[in-house]
Amino acid sequence: MELTPDQLERYNRHIILDNVGIEGQKRLLSSKVLVIGCGGLGSPVLMYLAAAGVGTIGVVDGDVVDYSNLQRQIIHTTANIGAPKVLSAKQTITALNPDTKVIPIEDIVTIENIAYIIDDYDFVIEATDNFSAKFLINDACVLASKPYSHGGILRFEGQTTTVTPGNACYRCIFEEPPAADAVPACDEVGVLGAIPGVIGTLQATECLKYLLGEGELLQNRLMVYDALKVRFRDIKVLKNPDCPLCGENPIIKSMANYKQYFCELK
Repeated sequence: MELTPDQLERYNRHIILDNVGIEGQKRLLSSKVLVIGCGGLGSPVLMYLAAAGVGTIGVVDGDVVDYSNLQRQIIHTTANIGAPKVLSAKQTITALNPDTKVIPIEDIVTIENIAYIIDDYDFVIEATDNFSAKFLINDACVLASKPYSHGGILRFEGQTTTVTPGNACYRCIFEEPPAADAVPACDEVGVLGAIPGVIGTLQATECLKYLLGEGELLQNRLMVYDALKVRFRDIKVLKNPDCPLCGENPIIKSMANYKQYFCELK
């Protein structure tokens, strides 16, 4: 694949980087990334990945755009109120960079469909707003040996980590989802509109670094951002030897086993 004159100009600031160059840009253009959730976190992730020239981006979300989204979900506009978020996101991405092929998946991830949805992608970005989805995405990616980025936001804080095969996973940090009433939701206590921009940009950066094979990833570490104090905390994470997914003697080894295990837990 040769870059066109327009692409050479579009991606010039990448190409002149020693760690990217023309070959690195070609790698991005041939990469496939799946973003699950195109709300607050997914918005900056999608826009920066598209701007960077990631060739194929899958977008998963079953929701529609409403007015309360626009305070932070910058990929959507007032004109898109009522439209499926995945189609609104595709419209913005295509306008930003027609090089990027967008695959909209107007659905939510479930135990039944997630293995199929993530299968064709090089990297997955978890940009959801509920714990059940976060754990499911982690578990499916670990079982499929698929690298992914986790992100979470609430009030004036955010967090992110990168999970790669052989390293600590989300379930090593948080063993199981909290009780339904233990952690308030964003629509109950709010979130500063710029917070997802900070965390989502970090997630996009981790993804690009992975695709390029450059730098140190945020693996075995949890980065926590406190906007009120303008402070980042880099917390070392240890792989849990008793983790049912990635521990020394994993109990769960496939999605079929996964379904059986969690049905038994219930």
